[in-house]
Amino acid sequence: MISRAMLPFRTTARRAEATLSSIAAAATRQTLPQSALLRATARTAALQQQGFQSGNARYNKALKSKLKDQQNIANDPFRPPEPKLKKPLAFTEGESEVWDIIIRELKPRALVVKDISGGCGSMYAVDVSTERFRGLTTLEQQRMVNAALGDLVKEWHGLQVRTRIPE
Repeated sequence: MISRAMLPFRTTARRAEATLSSIAAAATRQTLPQSALLRATARTAALQQQGFQSGNARYNKALKSKLKDQQNIANDPFRPPEPKLKKPLAFTEGESEVWDIIIRELKPRALVVKDISGGCGSMYAVDVSTERFRGLTTLEQQRMVNAALGDLVKEWHGLQVRTRIPE
């Protein structure tokens, strides 16, 4: 956040105007994801509290319109629920157990579980995509999967974990 205490007012105003102009251009092209749009709104509010007003009416209108549309979509009672993952029928007992645990603990959007030990159940490959990984490092994501599987992992020879954040 730009503060008048850190910089002379003239420099602060120029930087703020440049920031708002780039956000305005992205908002009018509708290329900002919701999180960036919310950050931009918070940044604009902070600048306006400091006494800086955006001279870009097009930006303000586009930003308010996009936020309103996104809030309406999120709160729509007729919005179809997100598709639930279906467990493959050809799972072994071990794959099925791993699948159930990860679905229950991590609520993934995509999940692949495969016994890569040749059928004996001593090594599994897991590919998980969930919103709970957002903001975490790869190591933290993999530790979450290991924690979800708990003592079950100690019985295996190995575990291959691939984690992703849904787009």
